[in-house]
Amino acid sequence: MKIALMDSGIGLLAATAAVRRLRPDADLVLSLDPDGMPWGPRTPADLTARAVAVAEAAAAHRPDALVVGCNTATVHALPALRARLEPDVPVIGTVPAIKPAAAGGGPVAIWATPATTGSPYQRGLIEDHAGGVTVTEVPCWGLAEAVEHADEAAVDRAVAAAAALTPEDVTTVVLGCTHYELVAERIRAAVQRAGRPPLVLHGSAGAVAAQALRRVGVRPAPDAGPLGTVTVLLSGRPGPLPAPALAYAEGRLLQEISTTQ
Repeated sequence: MKIALMDSGIGLLAATAAVRRLRPDADLVLSLDPDGMPWGPRTPADLTARAVAVAEAAAAHRPDALVVGCNTATVHALPALRARLEPDVPVIGTVPAIKPAAAGGGPVAIWATPATTGSPYQRGLIEDHAGGVTVTEVPCWGLAEAVEHADEAAVDRAVAAAAALTPEDVTTVVLGCTHYELVAERIRAAVQRAGRPPLVLHGSAGAVAAQALRRVGVRPAPDAGPLGTVTVLLSGRPGPLPAPALAYAEGRLLQEISTTQ
């Protein structure tokens, strides 16, 4: 079994680690785009073109499924990716976990990139899944970029700035960018208020990994072995996992790296 994951950078690590934990025997193909990152500021057409190229590089390794480990790419490129690759390769997108977060009753804060915050896409998800729940959209200036470069001081500044925009009565935070899941506990520490119930965080990685296995038609087997290989593609070229990835537990989980020539 082989599962591919794609993103412009290391935001795909959270979903990759979730797949690894569910099926440690799966071979993984990680397709990144260092030549074109970041994708967020690009026009939808330009982003889609970059995403299709990254997806096709992954598809050349004949995966059983492809995970789009990026919220922005899912918004703009998912239809094009599915048109290009399915039905041969199922394509799984990443959607902010607004529905399960709202089920808890709120109040809810959605931490997302400035481009996503207030977007018709996110507003539509709120209208569809969070009716009757108080929702605050929080723009996280510079947080994804700081996480991408494993710049701890910049992460702390960006998390503190977003926490200052988060209402004190919030009980639940949706991590609306895959990068944010890599610093989830730092976000929790910044938003948790003294004397309040434990803050609930909702990411997408676990649900995306489970959906990938369903699309492949296999069940979780956390004790399966032997350990699957990891192939890393950098704008289509075989290469190593970017060094900042190893600053995170999710990156260190990918102990054995092999590149396919």
